[in-house]
Amino acid sequence: MLRRNLITAAFGLAFSGAAIGAATAQDYPSRNVTIVVPLAAGTGMDTLVRVYADELQKTLGKPVVIENQPGAALMLAAQNVARAAPDGHTLVVSTSSPMAINQALYKKINYDAEKDFVPLSLYVKSPFVLIVNPSLGAMNMKDFIKKAKESEKPFTYGTPGAGTLLHLTMEVLKRDFQFKADHVPYRNSPQIVTDVIGAHITSAISETGASLTLIRDGKVSALGITSDTRHPQLPDVPPMAEAAGIPGFEAVSWHVLLAPSATPKPIVERLQKEMAAITGSEAFQKRATTVGLIPVKPDTVDGMLAYMKKERERWSALVTQLGLAGSL
Repeated sequence: MLRRNLITAAFGLAFSGAAIGAATAQDYPSRNVTIVVPLAAGTGMDTLVRVYADELQKTLGKPVVIENQPGAALMLAAQNVARAAPDGHTLVVSTSSPMAINQALYKKINYDAEKDFVPLSLYVKSPFVLIVNPSLGAMNMKDFIKKAKESEKPFTYGTPGAGTLLHLTMEVLKRDFQFKADHVPYRNSPQIVTDVIGAHITSAISETGASLTLIRDGKVSALGITSDTRHPQLPDVPPMAEAAGIPGFEAVSWHVLLAPSATPKPIVERLQKEMAAITGSEAFQKRATTVGLIPVKPDTVDGMLAYMKKERERWSALVTQLGLAGSL
């Protein structure tokens, strides 16, 4: 009798939980939906989030509010949303650094990139370009590598800081082609490009969007882009795989919209469906390419999780190989 009662009680609890989940999904959203952005208002990421937030609120029937929470190397937003109620009303945008690199780079972070979130939409990749001052005389990547190897004084290159994906990308190139280049970390990206123009540093791994106008104006030369395809805004700049002869090479950041991992599946599925329609539209994709990003074809939750896991393993291994593990 006791066993029968326990089974009945367990079944009742399971049914009750399912009913609550269904009711939550049916009523969703019941109030404003907040998307937390880890960068300041006016940045490229923020601008693009506002584009799809406008469309998302039309389909959800409730306001979608943007809340900027910059800080802690993009981790402040992630740690706050990891603790938010898992009801689909608080979401966060993140990138490869907080989701695939920082857990190896930092001694302690206040969230679990693998367990605390479920991806709703991995919608763009953010490629980098290797830029130099035209006076260097390097017409392509092979010229650059040759000159770097022959230079008596090591080349220099600028990035937003040690452990960033831009820094790791150049370290991969140095490792694979065995040339020397001293890293010069900066506090802000615009100053990096300015110092390449002024020949204060030899080169930089730059975010594509930050260099587009200067490349077009001929103030800097772009020798290769780190995506596996050419960018529509820079059709003459070859992918690094082609420019340097590294088949399959890709080193990009990416933007992903996430919810707390315990968010009910029906809500996750609805948000994923809505985001796939929005980010798969021609208008959104055109907007993304104009700011130097590359739209990503909508994927399933499992597909996004698999990609993020692969990226996490790849970059964490490199952080360890470079002796940077736990350095921050």
